[in-house]
Amino acid sequence: MTDRTTTARAPAREKTAIQVIERIMHLLDTLAAHTGPVSLKELAQATGLHPSTAHRILNDMVVGRFVDRGEQAGTYRLGMRLLELGNLVKARLSVREAAIEPMRELHQRTGQTVNLSLRQADEIIYVERAYSERSGMQVVRAIGGRAPLHLTSSGKLFLAADDPRAVRAYATRTGLAGHTRNSITDLPKLERELSLVRARGYARDNEELELGVRCIAASVRDDSGRVVAGLSLSAPAERMNDEWASDLIAAAQQISQQLGYTAGAEAGPSSPARRG
Repeated sequence: MTDRTTTARAPAREKTAIQVIERIMHLLDTLAAHTGPVSLKELAQATGLHPSTAHRILNDMVVGRFVDRGEQAGTYRLGMRLLELGNLVKARLSVREAAIEPMRELHQRTGQTVNLSLRQADEIIYVERAYSERSGMQVVRAIGGRAPLHLTSSGKLFLAADDPRAVRAYATRTGLAGHTRNSITDLPKLERELSLVRARGYARDNEELELGVRCIAASVRDDSGRVVAGLSLSAPAERMNDEWASDLIAAAQQISQQLGYTAGAEAGPSSPARRG
């Protein structure tokens, strides 16, 4: 008898929960349709809710900052929490937009090309860059260009965020093909390199993709702590200065903060990106 009663109550609780969510969404939609505060009476009429029910739900939403009370008693408007969440979503969808200014500033400080790369399967793809034709010799990567993860500084960031099984699977799929005599082409060496990346907080490409070119890269993370992009500096090998790493890391952190990232929010293994 008890089991049957418990089983019968479960669907009822689920139905009630869904009903509450529907009422919340209806109230939010109604508030969004108005440019100013809306009275409880108007909200109740527009949503078909009893005033006491609307009042109770609105009070809970005020506590969660999804709704704010208007200056006039008994009125409500959309809350700041929705703006905060909206900004996080916008930032997550606009890594390039968030990166533009920090990239320009980093280029001005170093005089070298700054690249922003995303991961696509077993490669990174360059999606943005900052450089100046007046800065002398530079390494300029074409937007839309691709390169293997293990041969690039940005790519190593993504591999360093993967779990060991994912790294081994990547090595099996790609065969760790090399492009230069400096390329890492065996798994144990790659695993040691990725350990160094985690310890240093940034990655290096020591003429592994292209002779005469060195790169360093730092991770860009979203609000969940997941690595979503690589920010890299590319320079002729003889001009690369490892002291630029601190500026690079600071720029990557600045972009990450705009995406909602806070220190300590690192996620576990990430998913795939190309070269920096």
